[in-house]
Amino acid sequence: MLLEVTDLAVGFRTREGLLRAVDGVSFTLQPGEIVGMVGESGSGKTLTCMALMGLIGDANAVMTGSIRFEGRELLGQPAQEWRRLRGNRVAMIFQDPMTALTPVYTVGWQIAEQIRAHQAVSARAAWARAIELLGEMGMPDPRAQARRYPHQMSGGMRQRAVIAMALSCNPSLLIADEPTTALDVTVQAQILQLLLRLRKDCGSSILLITHDMGVVAEIADRVMVMYAGRVVERGGRDALFAAPGHPYTMGLLDSIPPMHGARAARLPSIAGSPPLLTQLPIGCAFQPRCRFAHDRCIDEPGLIARGGQEMACWLAAERTDWPLARAAAA
Repeated sequence: MLLEVTDLAVGFRTREGLLRAVDGVSFTLQPGEIVGMVGESGSGKTLTCMALMGLIGDANAVMTGSIRFEGRELLGQPAQEWRRLRGNRVAMIFQDPMTALTPVYTVGWQIAEQIRAHQAVSARAAWARAIELLGEMGMPDPRAQARRYPHQMSGGMRQRAVIAMALSCNPSLLIADEPTTALDVTVQAQILQLLLRLRKDCGSSILLITHDMGVVAEIADRVMVMYAGRVVERGGRDALFAAPGHPYTMGLLDSIPPMHGARAARLPSIAGSPPLLTQLPIGCAFQPRCRFAHDRCIDEPGLIARGGQEMACWLAAERTDWPLARAAAA
């Protein structure tokens, strides 16, 4: 087991009490596996991964649970141990490459600096490795690109530079936070193919954060759906897409334009908006937006196993025909 997260909770002390932004998240990641983490903005995806990287520095933050990486517990480790791990064994591709890169240093210098921070190599060797990495990312004339500043590159080029930096020390775990956001479809396809090649060539496991179900369908092995800081469904990609068990997952999949058949006059949408974490409804957090809501939803359901999937929905316990095929649930 490469990564094992158990009952991870991240809260913040406020005047109104403890705000639980991530609540009881558990999952595992095997070597060489790609797990997709999906959900609307504010569902807790990025905060979960920031906790995995030890990057939550807020003095009012409270973290509980367990994060075991390669058999070692990470929660409670001193800052020095986190620095040895970050960028070395665990790396992260941040959502916005323009803000992830320092604007006053060249891209090549920033990659070389990370290499020298974790490996005993000379400045010349680190620079040569930075150029090599940019070339492996498919950048034309990587030597010239290494001397450019972030603002001198296109969005796709900056994203490749961030990926090169993340892979500079051959991490066992790569966390990709919406790596294709704001990129055109051609560049998006190139980035996804690059991630698959990195998994194949380097054997890295990937935790992919996204709200794009199409991206998940293309490269993920397993999928974890989050809502209001909690995991509401998880399972294998094919099973989850064929027969989603949680009504929220159904809504996410139904909102994807169909590739075949008659064109709908209007795409289905999930009614309402995600709840404020300070005003979560009693019981199931999705209850006010759910078309299947009933009396039992006043109690919060745990994850219920059904086949190869787990879903936090009472319908999985009450109906033998649940989950339904997507066509039947439409």
